[in-house]
Amino acid sequence: MALPEPIAKMKAAHKLLTEYTYEMRPVVRGYANRTLHIDLGTLEIGEKPVTQQMKDIFTGGRGFGLKLLWDDVTPETKWNDPENGLVIANGPMGGTTAYAGLGKSTVVTLSPLTDNVVDSNVGGYFGPFLKFAGFDAMSITGKAEEDVVIFIDGDTGKVTIESAPLDGVDAHLTGAYLTRMYAGDEKNQRNVSVMATGAAAEHIRYAIINATWYDVRRKEIRMKQAGRGGTGRVFRDKKIKGIVVRYSAMSGKANGAADLALVRKAGARFNWEMTNLDDKQNQMKKVGTANIVEIMDHFDLLPTYNFKFGMHDETPQIDSSVWKSRFTQGLPDGCWLGCTMSCSHGVDGHPIQTGPYAGQKVLVDGPEYENAAGLGANIGNFDPDIVLELNFYCDTYGIDTISFANSAAFAMECYEAGILNKEITGGLELNFGNGWAAVELLHQMAKGEGFGVIVGQGVHYMKKYFAEQYGGDPKFLHDIGMEIKGMEISEYGTKESLAQQGGYGLATKGPQHDEAWLIFMDQVQNLLPTFEDKAEALHYFPMWRTWFSLHGLCKLPWNDISPENNADTAEPAKVEEHVENYCWVHEGVTGIKVTPDDLIAQSERVYNFQKVFSMRMGRIGREHDYPPYRAMGPVTEEEYLSRAERYDGQLRELVGVDPENLSTAEKMAKLREYRENQYELLLDAVYKRRGWDMNSIPTVEKLKELGVDLPEVVEVVEKARK
Repeated sequence: MALPEPIAKMKAAHKLLTEYTYEMRPVVRGYANRTLHIDLGTLEIGEKPVTQQMKDIFTGGRGFGLKLLWDDVTPETKWNDPENGLVIANGPMGGTTAYAGLGKSTVVTLSPLTDNVVDSNVGGYFGPFLKFAGFDAMSITGKAEEDVVIFIDGDTGKVTIESAPLDGVDAHLTGAYLTRMYAGDEKNQRNVSVMATGAAAEHIRYAIINATWYDVRRKEIRMKQAGRGGTGRVFRDKKIKGIVVRYSAMSGKANGAADLALVRKAGARFNWEMTNLDDKQNQMKKVGTANIVEIMDHFDLLPTYNFKFGMHDETPQIDSSVWKSRFTQGLPDGCWLGCTMSCSHGVDGHPIQTGPYAGQKVLVDGPEYENAAGLGANIGNFDPDIVLELNFYCDTYGIDTISFANSAAFAMECYEAGILNKEITGGLELNFGNGWAAVELLHQMAKGEGFGVIVGQGVHYMKKYFAEQYGGDPKFLHDIGMEIKGMEISEYGTKESLAQQGGYGLATKGPQHDEAWLIFMDQVQNLLPTFEDKAEALHYFPMWRTWFSLHGLCKLPWNDISPENNADTAEPAKVEEHVENYCWVHEGVTGIKVTPDDLIAQSERVYNFQKVFSMRMGRIGREHDYPPYRAMGPVTEEEYLSRAERYDGQLRELVGVDPENLSTAEKMAKLREYRENQYELLLDAVYKRRGWDMNSIPTVEKLKELGVDLPEVVEVVEKARK
């Protein structure tokens, strides 16, 4: 079947720059047992074996990505240096189809947003197909002289690099065109996955990478995002237009499991829960992660107006009932084969109103909770059509929805505070609630012009820029700037959850909720009353959540559906039956019998290695582990007065101060002193539990205990402690 005219024209313009042929061999017990290495500057392609030591220490996925990046860079390497690696890694359990959510991969690189190592997980078919094509990870260094497409052909055992002068950049088109181009015919599109970004990735710091899969029922390309830390900016800095992998021999046995029956045993238990319990619990099959919008609002946790508030009267306009009515129901919406959770929903045929695709009807992937909350309440927008417009353009332009939402909300608060004006913004009225102005910021980012480019540099950049250029008060800007370590905070209010403040502040890459989400345990259920309790939770849950990224798993099947008796177990938050499932899947795939403690040990090794890696790149010390004060308490009198009864009560009961004769400013100062002191005590407790010193540095003894006391790792720690 001939290619459509525009695709045929693009393909004809491609020029082969180099190719590499490799031996095709099966995956054995979850590992392809080699990694792919590409230098775009020299056009060299090669492979390296995966050693047993690498498996023992780093496991796979994020661990492999971190190790390969460590080997690529030096302490002096910057994100836009040629030697910075863009590493994409799957994991040993990833690609298995007999259990839900086993299709993830992890992108690791030095971040243009945080100036340090970052990892970002992504769904879609790319990670599994990369493994089955022959590689547990691929590392891309150097910079191409012209725009290129990298093609890994698991059907023929060949890797090529081709120039791509005519190919577009925006992800929804690039993904579709490259899929069709390299599939050869329409039917084979299900065997191709593409990584691509968008036009904004050439201009902003928080650009994403999209990974595709072909939805055979919709007959359209779907996308998931490696959304955090600016991975897409590195992608385009290397002049990559797309990375394509093809694998046409897919089967349930492709991952080479040692005992597939044991994996199926775990899968059957989980699938029963999805069939019989999902509709009573979170309705992941019908609405996905957006099911919690109204729950967050109810508990005063929904970020509203740059995290000033936690609820809003108009939230019902963007809650789960709205998205449930818009999502196409009854489709198997899994982003990997065999995932019965099926939570990757989309709005079909949505009419776009602005920008280059105005008048077209498109498939919008999502919104997920983060998009509904960030592109909705956090910028004061309660119009679902604008949420979808923002969602679509963020994806296709290659823009992180979380970072964009927080950056736009920060700029809006600065506009309303008088730090910015229409002259500075180029005529944009950046008041909270002006969703169409937020859409215009996206179009400016894609074109590389206007105030949108400044917003596209992120909150950390804007705090300094607005102080220096527009006279903003640096202290106020720091207090309201919702970022830590340069990365914008995920869309959950944390003022009343000390544990969640620590979860964000202590996260090595920056405040992403995939590391620790403790709000309900801490704030709603009051299960963590002491500092020791909080520290234990801030040890276990970050380690447990890290484990998913080592193996190529999505965390949603772990705790977004629960066994019937889960509430009656000793520790319901751990969902112990599901942990047992993962032990079975691990043994079934790798042949290695494990306990829950063994799984945590795998993570703790990689977690501490990543911490040392961040130190190697210059982030040393306790000073980096603090959230902005708005994540801890009220910054403005408006915030205090909106919850005056709550805050006055806390002054009496917790601080021991009678607020009766105090001004609002005096009350705020007393409350701030108390909350900041509580956070210091939390840090002390967490460092102690993790085996770190009081300056947030892992001890050599801890590294030895974990078996990650490699000479180059110990050298970094010893140098930092001098």
